[in-house]
Amino acid sequence: MAGEERERPRAGSTGASGLVRPPRPRLDQPRAPRRRLLPDYDPEAFGRFSERIARFLGTGRFIVWMTLIIILWVVWNIFAPKALRFDEYPFIFLTLMLSLQASYAAPLILLAQNRQDDRDRVTHEQDRTQNERSIADTEYLTREIAALRMGLGEVATRDWIRSELQDMVRDMEDRQVLSRMESDEGDR
Repeated sequence: MAGEERERPRAGSTGASGLVRPPRPRLDQPRAPRRRLLPDYDPEAFGRFSERIARFLGTGRFIVWMTLIIILWVVWNIFAPKALRFDEYPFIFLTLMLSLQASYAAPLILLAQNRQDDRDRVTHEQDRTQNERSIADTEYLTREIAALRMGLGEVATRDWIRSELQDMVRDMEDRQVLSRMESDEGDR
């Protein structure tokens, strides 16, 4: 036994309990696609289609066409020869068709609204982020302007320098006058 290698249980082999294990899928390979009972569809394409329908249902053109079809339906089923009428007076088939149209229109309109809500949510989030950045930039610029004003408060302006020079000139003139007066008194 010391020289023999221990065999690892293989997929599909029997375990300690004696039961046969099913083969394990390999993790380094993609799974084989499963067969589906329902047809596969692209949700984005279906969403765009539902938005187009919802957009059409909300137009005046749809209302005009719907009204014309209903008027033609009623007129045909009242005035056409008895053999050619397909929906007699209570117009049950017309009611069924309108109910069918409404039962499909409502979910399509809701789907289009949900997609619009998602787009609006993304747009609002981007606007909020942009506003936060703008506020941060504005606060930064405000701090910078305040720092510049404080720094300029310590910088000598042209008017201040002019007034200081004028004061110095007056002081020098006063000293000259005093020194002349002292020299005149000393000469006496």
